[in-house]
Amino acid sequence: MADSSFDIVSKLDRQEVDNAVNQAAKEVAQRYDFRGVEAAIRLSGDTVEMEANSPERVMAIVDVLQSKLFRRGVSLKALDLKDREPKASGKIYKLVAPLKEGIDQDTAKKITKLIRDQGPKGVKAQIQGDEVRVSSKSRDDLQSVIALLKGPEGEKLEVALQFVNYR
Repeated sequence: MADSSFDIVSKLDRQEVDNAVNQAAKEVAQRYDFRGVEAAIRLSGDTVEMEANSPERVMAIVDVLQSKLFRRGVSLKALDLKDREPKASGKIYKLVAPLKEGIDQDTAKKITKLIRDQGPKGVKAQIQGDEVRVSSKSRDDLQSVIALLKGPEGEKLEVALQFVNYR
């Protein structure tokens, strides 16, 4: 019997991200606390740019965007907000949040180590570019690896994971 396998990837649904940004822009334009204020949010390439006249309002735009992303099923880990401080640019405060897609080498190593240490015996994980292929003779072992990565240990990883090509 051949080995069963699946791939662990981190991909974004660009259409859902675009829709979430457009909805957030519409809400910012209509909300009472943003009336008469220079506040904007836009998607440009792989970054989301937010600007307003105070840092608190920029953070309010971030909250609006996060709620729209969550409702559309996009993981909040896809939005890279490491430096959550809006930068002053004249009278306007800006915050640029890049979108994260793909699994970097360090995270891929953490995933393979986690599978080796806590996963079932006989499960092999190999890094292939920006994804990780997991294979085993038993499909039940693959299911337990998915459960492991969806559990508390997987939540510690700073990327949104999807499981594809299950065969």
